[in-house]
Amino acid sequence: MAAAISSAGIGSGLKVDDIITSLMAIEKKPLNALKTQAAVLDSKISAFGTLTGQLASLSDAVDKLKLPGTWNAKSVVSSTPSAVGASVSGDSAQATSFSVAVSQLARSQSVASSAVAAGSGFGAGTLSIQLGSWATGSPSAFTAGSAAAVSVTVEEGDSMATIASKINASGAGVSATVLKDLSGERLLIRSSNTGVANGFRIRSADDAAATGPSLGALAFDPEAGATGMAANAARYGLNAQATINGIAIDSASNTLIDTVPGLTLTLSQVTTSPVEVAVGNDTTKQTDAINAFVKAYNAMNQLINAATKYDATAKAGALLQGDSTTTGLQTAMRSMIGAMSGGGSTLQRLSDLGVSIAKDAAGDLAVDSTRLATALKDPSAVRQFFISAAGASDSGAGFATRMSGFLQSAIGSTGVLGTKTSSLQTQKSLNTKSQDKLSDRLTLVEERMRKQYTALDTKMASLNALSAYVTQQVATWNKSTG
Repeated sequence: MAAAISSAGIGSGLKVDDIITSLMAIEKKPLNALKTQAAVLDSKISAFGTLTGQLASLSDAVDKLKLPGTWNAKSVVSSTPSAVGASVSGDSAQATSFSVAVSQLARSQSVASSAVAAGSGFGAGTLSIQLGSWATGSPSAFTAGSAAAVSVTVEEGDSMATIASKINASGAGVSATVLKDLSGERLLIRSSNTGVANGFRIRSADDAAATGPSLGALAFDPEAGATGMAANAARYGLNAQATINGIAIDSASNTLIDTVPGLTLTLSQVTTSPVEVAVGNDTTKQTDAINAFVKAYNAMNQLINAATKYDATAKAGALLQGDSTTTGLQTAMRSMIGAMSGGGSTLQRLSDLGVSIAKDAAGDLAVDSTRLATALKDPSAVRQFFISAAGASDSGAGFATRMSGFLQSAIGSTGVLGTKTSSLQTQKSLNTKSQDKLSDRLTLVEERMRKQYTALDTKMASLNALSAYVTQQVATWNKSTG
């Protein structure tokens, strides 16, 4: 009889693997359909994710239009910025103009020690640094400030450089520098801040056991006499002195913050004639904000156009062609673009600012820069158009306020895009479960087929062997009888 079959089809001649492959291809058609459906769902989820991101960018641009600071923004110009610099530092700046004359700049107190041989060490002791002010016209009278004096401990043999380092690390309100030249080393000390009240006095005390040179050489205390650094010329601190529209201003710093509300003035030079400072509406910032909104809107509009278009030549629609959520969103936004603002402004529609839908089929926005510049001459009206008047009800909300609310509701987790995405993800989850269930069934079907065809193959191999044996016996019998 025939030997055991080791591979399907060998005994019978049947192409068992090919038969099973063909049959399974038919069985897998529903699974392939599910996989195709899953790919489409993935693409739509990705498309709605991209659309949500684009709407979020548009929302950011719209939010800038509803910020009071955008429409309150001011720019400032100085006729001589090298002498008086000017910048806007707060929302309280108002459109105005004024003149500034500078008669004196603020400066720090600075003193220097006499020269000592390079690398020389000092005896042990303490330097006491006190901030305060020296009386004008009489430097020998010192008034201590509110901060306590700071002590700097000097070890036996400390060099000038080491002492300078300790002073700088002490936080005493002064800075120390070592100056070297052919005559040796000098200690330069300067107030960290400008102004009369930021002067300093330095007193010294030598330890009883000190053997090195006295720290008195580094003391500065004119009240005690012209010794130590007080024996050398000193520059005392000064306040800045200026006039604004003829009104005298006195400042410890050369930077005047909010002396004129919302502005920072930087005094750099004594002037021989007044410097004119003009504050006006910052139309550049406002124009940029509107252009950023238009750019973001057009990017969103073009994205929707591409996702919903129909190619008549290919007779095929884009991924979201006919999707009511997408087309409905686009229609609603175009309606808002053309609607009247509820802000109560003399500007009624976005087109009054020179922003309108371009005359083409794309639906993009275009900006008439001349008309926009004219509208921005009245920033309060533009602000009211975008935001609304103070105390206005929801129905009286401005354009940016209403559009911001619409966009936030669209991209929120419970908004139309969030709901759509959740629905697609649910469909994808069900699809995955259906694929898994069908794959398990197909595995069993294939196993059953292989068992059936293996049994058929074995049976046919046996029958073929029997047929060959009978044929052989008949042939032998015929020969013997012949």
